[in-house]
Amino acid sequence: MSEPQLLDWIERYLGHKLSEDEQLEFEVMRLGDPRLNERIKEHQQFMKYMHSWNERVEFEHKLNAIHDEIDVDAVKQTLGFRQNRVIALWRNHHSKISVAASVAIFAVMLTLFFTGYFNNQSQQSKYSALRRELDNVKRSQSALMRDISGKSIRKNNLNPGNFGGTGFAINTNGDIITNFHVINGADSIYVQNSSGESFKVKPIYTNEDYDLAVLRITDPSFKHLSPVPYAFKKNKADLGEDVFTIGYPKDSVVIGKGYLSSFTGFENDSLAYQVSIPVNPGNSGGPLLDNYGNIIGIIKGKQTQVDGAAFATKSNYLMKAIQSIPADSSGKKIVLNSKNNMTKLSRAQQIKKLQNYVFMVKVYN
Repeated sequence: MSEPQLLDWIERYLGHKLSEDEQLEFEVMRLGDPRLNERIKEHQQFMKYMHSWNERVEFEHKLNAIHDEIDVDAVKQTLGFRQNRVIALWRNHHSKISVAASVAIFAVMLTLFFTGYFNNQSQQSKYSALRRELDNVKRSQSALMRDISGKSIRKNNLNPGNFGGTGFAINTNGDIITNFHVINGADSIYVQNSSGESFKVKPIYTNEDYDLAVLRITDPSFKHLSPVPYAFKKNKADLGEDVFTIGYPKDSVVIGKGYLSSFTGFENDSLAYQVSIPVNPGNSGGPLLDNYGNIIGIIKGKQTQVDGAAFATKSNYLMKAIQSIPADSSGKKIVLNSKNNMTKLSRAQQIKKLQNYVFMVKVYN
């Protein structure tokens, strides 16, 4: 695809003018080319600045039109004051001054845009990834840890780690899904269950575009979990439906509830939902569930300065990512649970079941 064709597709995609077939084809292109997502974000930012620029130019034209309608000589005679040099200069050269100022401002804006200034500032001020920083956290906990060889067991006060988040089991074998930004740059990773037991894990799959990572427990003391009680929802969730999440923004598990507020995420990201739900650093990687206990997404971030605007990667993209993981050495692939055993349970009963499958993720580097 040529550059003009690509820009045309991006503009129609952002303007929701693609047909269903074109929309599907474009989503496939996004999956196959990570750079396309960056192009979309850059173009979206550029269109915003151009829109703002057009509004500024229109406003200037309106001001000039108002100025042209004013009879300055009549005003001067009525009020009895003399025209000073500044007024005379503006009346004689205001068009040239306006054009020169406009060109200068536009040039500065373009320079800042193409150097990435606006993009960086926007990301820092509007979107916050919910990775929990633990550098200055002082806490004492008792838990089981093993050394690298896995032969010795000790009980002590553990270093809280550098940062962390939340993850949840996708099968009984100790495979846990979380956000990529939670474990990015880690030297070693541990997960801790609701009973305080810690287990060493290793990443077996990462997808930076979806902000997803799958971890596998390698600790020999880990015992397989009971059958996973929840299933991943294949269809789109309903706008306005009640949702809840469970995670570790602090040392003990925290529940948050709300509703699905938009089918698109931050800056119209089609890979994510927007949910009106309270989340904090540490909720990253936590499951987002509907009333029936189906996984409909994974919490990934929130919009700063906007109360209750959180974002979650949609469950169908979680499923695509998990299904793309290669088979292990024994030839087995990860198989997701297709049966939901929480449909008829109350919320309190659902949470009791969930706690055994949701883990605190601790990262060391």
